[in-house]
Amino acid sequence: MTANKNTQALSDLGVSIWLDDLSRERLNSGSLAKLIETHNVVGVTTNPTIFESALKDGEAYEAQLTELAAAGADAERAVFDITTADVREACDVFAGVYAATDGVDGRVSIEVDPRLARDAAGTIAQARELYKAVDRENVLIKIPATVEGIEAIAAVTAEGISVNVTLVFSLERYRAVINAFMLGLEKAHSDGIDISKIHSVASFFVSRVDAEIDKRLELAAEEGKPGTEKLKSQAAVANARLAHQIAVETFSSERWQLLAERGGRPQRLLLASTGTKDPNLSDTLYVTELAGTDVVNTMPEKTLLALADHGVVEKDTLSETYVEANKVLDGISAAGISYRDVVDTLETEGLEKFEVSWKGLLGTIDDGLKRNS
Repeated sequence: MTANKNTQALSDLGVSIWLDDLSRERLNSGSLAKLIETHNVVGVTTNPTIFESALKDGEAYEAQLTELAAAGADAERAVFDITTADVREACDVFAGVYAATDGVDGRVSIEVDPRLARDAAGTIAQARELYKAVDRENVLIKIPATVEGIEAIAAVTAEGISVNVTLVFSLERYRAVINAFMLGLEKAHSDGIDISKIHSVASFFVSRVDAEIDKRLELAAEEGKPGTEKLKSQAAVANARLAHQIAVETFSSERWQLLAERGGRPQRLLLASTGTKDPNLSDTLYVTELAGTDVVNTMPEKTLLALADHGVVEKDTLSETYVEANKVLDGISAAGISYRDVVDTLETEGLEKFEVSWKGLLGTIDDGLKRNS
């Protein structure tokens, strides 16, 4: 089956296309397998919101809910068993991609309980539990990039578990994420673990940055501050491009070269939240303007299909963009908008949204257990 020309063009540039969605229905229908063949999809990311939606809308979970109810499982146990089952099956769907790319792609992510985001020890414990339960080499355990999460990322990586670091918004925190990854690899190597088997991505969130900064730019314009209009919807792309600069520089450092000589694989920049939230923007903006070698773009299906239909992918739009990107962030600062306050707000809101989704997921599962008992 021939791949779509637009997704193929993006893949040819060096972007790994991952789907930001998973459900039992998608697995059972063969939809996921088809996207691998037709749209160059080489991985999947999940989060509590995705699973909440899947469980709320799908009937494919009824049989397992009946089994879990008969076994006396509570909602917490049922969520764990259902989500790890979906991720395990998705890992098997991607087994061929995983083998063909030497473990770089063919990855499926599953997130620790978001209520543990401020609990390093709890995150580490559940990361181990999820890794053991999925029992597939190509699983990535998602850990949020909170201050406590940074500690957990280093510890889990040191044990040989591959990690998807999520909810990264700021350049400063991204540097800390890379450092935690390297610390984990250094410890793993000193403990005799084969670090060539440890992979990682850092999920740098994009569209939410524009949503928050554009809102503040509108207020700045109302206050009569000049130059705000030209900055609208520029921040997210600029921020992601500067993250790319950090990745390029850090994974060319002497410290990294030592790890590479020992078999280390670089942590890849993953562009997340790439569906546009402003209807006035191009629905492929955060794909076509962030295309480059050795990055991952995880897209909701709507964005993936938009790319396939009319996305124009012609050149690398990440490299050699750093000077202009810095000018954009400088302009935002000059307009009186605090970058630190923006990224702190986004992290807090991101965690809150996932906690709400998690509670909704537990409620949906609890209703399902009662219905099937």
